[in-house]
Amino acid sequence: MYEAVYAHPDGDSTVARQALTAADHGFEGIVVRNHGDEAADYDGEAIADEYGVDVVDGIELRPDDRGRAGGLVGNYRSKRTIVAVRGGDRSINRFAVEHPAVDVLAHPMRGDGDFNHVLAKAAAENGVRVEFALGRVLRDSGGSRVRALQDLRKLRELVADADAPFVVSAGPTTHLQLRAPRELVALGEQIGFAAETVGEGLREWGRLAERNRRRTSESFVEPGVRIEDENDA
Repeated sequence: MYEAVYAHPDGDSTVARQALTAADHGFEGIVVRNHGDEAADYDGEAIADEYGVDVVDGIELRPDDRGRAGGLVGNYRSKRTIVAVRGGDRSINRFAVEHPAVDVLAHPMRGDGDFNHVLAKAAAENGVRVEFALGRVLRDSGGSRVRALQDLRKLRELVADADAPFVVSAGPTTHLQLRAPRELVALGEQIGFAAETVGEGLREWGRLAERNRRRTSESFVEPGVRIEDENDA
């Protein structure tokens, strides 16, 4: 299972500190999802070797409008293993689920964002993962937490009805906010998610990373077509 984290300077802990804590909690890997203007400076291979967890170079794009969103995705698609687009705006949500080059629609219910069956169907058709973001449930209180619970339950029903792909994350900005997979599964069960749903969502980050790394390898041509080394024949 993988967790998608914000590291310094987009968060308060370094990638290495997040990786160490993730390893202690039983995660197999982390996805570094910093914003492009707040990219973390780290050696993923060295950290992976030291702590025994996979470190995936990701990015969470935060465009102001659809026009800028297209340019950002095009710019970073070949530079990052996982490309997410931060939602929370109806037009950005729609852009993300309609764009096959996007891996994840992050925080779709944030702010003025909304999600409906049309967007869920588009996510399913284009293979865009919808994020179940658990951070607000873990860290907010009062009315904000109640709204977060309502949003997650609505999102769960829409994603399930459309059979859309999804990921799960608590979105920690510091190693102190990391929660073990069993804790996230228990939280999910408390708010109406099946245990296997949360587990699948945590594993999906790793599957995405594996798929995208394979696609960027020299042997990949297009889905279903690979160049085989004659020595492997």
